[in-house]
Amino acid sequence: MPARRSTAATLLTIAVAGAALAGCSKKDDAASADAVKVTASDSACEVAKTSFPAGAVELSVQNKGSKSTEVYVYAAGDKIVTERENIGPGTTVSIHAEIKAGEYEIACKPGMTGDGIRQKITVTGGAAPAAKADPRLAAAVEAYRKYAQEQADATIPVVTQFAEAVKAGDTEKAKSLFAASRVGWERTEPIAESFGDIDPKTDTREDSLEAGQQWTGWHKIEKSLWADGKITDDDKKLADQLVTDLKDWQSRIAKAEITPTSMANGAKELLDEVSKNKITGEEDRYSHTDLSDFAANVDGAEKAYELLKPVASEKDAALAKTLDTEFAAIKVLLGKYKQGEAYTSYDKITEPERKAFSDAVNSLGEPLSKLAAAVVVTG
Repeated sequence: MPARRSTAATLLTIAVAGAALAGCSKKDDAASADAVKVTASDSACEVAKTSFPAGAVELSVQNKGSKSTEVYVYAAGDKIVTERENIGPGTTVSIHAEIKAGEYEIACKPGMTGDGIRQKITVTGGAAPAAKADPRLAAAVEAYRKYAQEQADATIPVVTQFAEAVKAGDTEKAKSLFAASRVGWERTEPIAESFGDIDPKTDTREDSLEAGQQWTGWHKIEKSLWADGKITDDDKKLADQLVTDLKDWQSRIAKAEITPTSMANGAKELLDEVSKNKITGEEDRYSHTDLSDFAANVDGAEKAYELLKPVASEKDAALAKTLDTEFAAIKVLLGKYKQGEAYTSYDKITEPERKAFSDAVNSLGEPLSKLAAAVVVTG
């Protein structure tokens, strides 16, 4: 699970997402004349307009501070609506989104820590237009929903087998099914926030737990299987709960809030998480099945791009060509470590090889950050 999603505990009814852009980017985003300017520093978060209409919104964020910063848009109860991480000193980035009417807060987090310096904003008017400007975008959303449903439907039988092995105390069989049981979930992570509290229930790592949160899901069982070498009675109960929670995920997909920008930005945010955290091996730290997760993440991100490509390529043919090249390159790299259905154990991957993965993800992430702008609905 991306740590950035651990607080997304309830299903938002807000059709919005923001793409993360690495702070080391050498090129600032080009903002439109209508963009809402946000000026971040080490001690301030200044929003040029605190009220603007619902619909297609662009935030142009300039970091004038000495530290890398993050910018979040929060709904009531600190529900994360969108975020942008790793905005380096002296850089300007753009966030494209479709936002419904309501009350929000924009938070700047210098040093990328704490609750942030906050500014209240009001988004006025009715609902944001839902891709009605181009029927191909509406079709892309429904195609991705179908893809997510297929992934969930395929996951349930495998995770049920995994749970049965855990309950039977069959450690080796459970280990053999662990990575496969996660593939469908990892492929749909670009839109994980639309599934509400399923992510923290099923995919939280121990050091990502919030105060008072019980540790449940894959990684708790993973620790027992590989680190502890034994299955406890509690693990057997958690195995049943994992199946229940994933069946809940399966049932939520039909009504999940998905938009073209949430597909594009979610894919970018996920690959940023791979580059920033997952690449270190902290995701599957006991089983070392990380490459299976990486490949599934790339599959899900590429699916989102392929569905949006017909519109994006018309607006920015060069961007589409670059994305085609970068997706192909990272898949070739992953393929070097696959034998049959299994990937090389991540603890066998050297530091230079990990850097090669990180470089490949970053090379894909930079152009992917522009995909939302190429499909955003403007009227």
